[in-house]
Amino acid sequence: MEQLGWLAIGGRVAVQFLPVWAAMALVFAVSIRWKRRLGLYGRVFDSRVGTLGFALVLFWGLTALFADLIVTHDPFAQVSQMRNAPPGTPLPDPAGRYEVFLLGGDSIARDVFSRAVMGAREVLRIAPFAAMISFMIGIALGLPAGYFGGKLDTGLTFLANLVLAFPVILLFFLLVAPDIQETMLPVTMAGVLFVVPILFLTVLLNARFFTRPAQRNLYVGAVLVLGVWAWSGLVFNADPLGIWGMSPNILNVFVAVVFVNAPTVFRIVRGLTLDIRTRDYVAAAQTRGEGPWYIMMWEILPNARGPLIVDFCLRIGYTTILLGTLGFFGLGVSPESPDWGSTINDGRRLLTIHPHAALVPAFSLMSLVLGLNLLADGLREESLKD
Repeated sequence: MEQLGWLAIGGRVAVQFLPVWAAMALVFAVSIRWKRRLGLYGRVFDSRVGTLGFALVLFWGLTALFADLIVTHDPFAQVSQMRNAPPGTPLPDPAGRYEVFLLGGDSIARDVFSRAVMGAREVLRIAPFAAMISFMIGIALGLPAGYFGGKLDTGLTFLANLVLAFPVILLFFLLVAPDIQETMLPVTMAGVLFVVPILFLTVLLNARFFTRPAQRNLYVGAVLVLGVWAWSGLVFNADPLGIWGMSPNILNVFVAVVFVNAPTVFRIVRGLTLDIRTRDYVAAAQTRGEGPWYIMMWEILPNARGPLIVDFCLRIGYTTILLGTLGFFGLGVSPESPDWGSTINDGRRLLTIHPHAALVPAFSLMSLVLGLNLLADGLREESLKD
């Protein structure tokens, strides 16, 4: 078999992504058909920038979901004679495997295409969830700080500023350094940080259904049971069913990302709360005799959703870049991990001779972050119309 040209490579790559194209077509068809009933999400499709950003983010999200169907080779397997093979190089002895390295081989003869596809799963299994927990922590602390003010606000703001005073990369180096990983600090921090989302959801539901004890007890009980189950599995790997779990390396990265992002979210939520708490509808809720937690969770927070949704998209992009930076420096992830930062670092050593090994994951990282930024711009544009 002869080496493939770029047109043939593009055609084969497009065929491998058929599950993604089909799922994207379905999502777009349903979303556009019912966009007037989907709130802010539906209005994204009225913005060309937002639509383009959503398409890029959806593409990589579905790629991570269908990665096992898309890859052509085992992303960890080394194939004889394929070291630094250029794109489109056929295998000398396919022996039942896919006969070509579509985007070439890396410095130790692994398939660049398969590693880039699987790298999307590595990145997207951390970034969105780390951003979500960061937001829950920031909201849980920012709402009372802005609403009550006083010494609580002063103390929490001081702690947030203390964390933000450290250079981000230096803080990451400290949190994921091998010596730190051998101590109890990462597990202790994870135990404290991961319990905040459980408390946040408990307070949220308790405030909403306080006057309906039956529903309140059901919802709060479900949150506590599931939350403690997930917490014990993620932090201590103590889930007997093996559903919740996280390797020590990933746990350290997760904790570092949450710890770095939460203070910034806190500052945003606090500032929004200071503004919204002076609005008439908040005064009306106070006049009705609503409790402070109900007012914070169900009067102030919903009216701050526009800026928070926009920042959430941007935060995932920042987190993706930070994860890539950690992988580039070989911190927090296993050396053979196909995450984009690690593969860029592996490929940069031969960048002038065999650039494909570094350019493919670099382009993947760039396109995902670009999509998140464009989506955030579209959401911001549409939210300003409210």
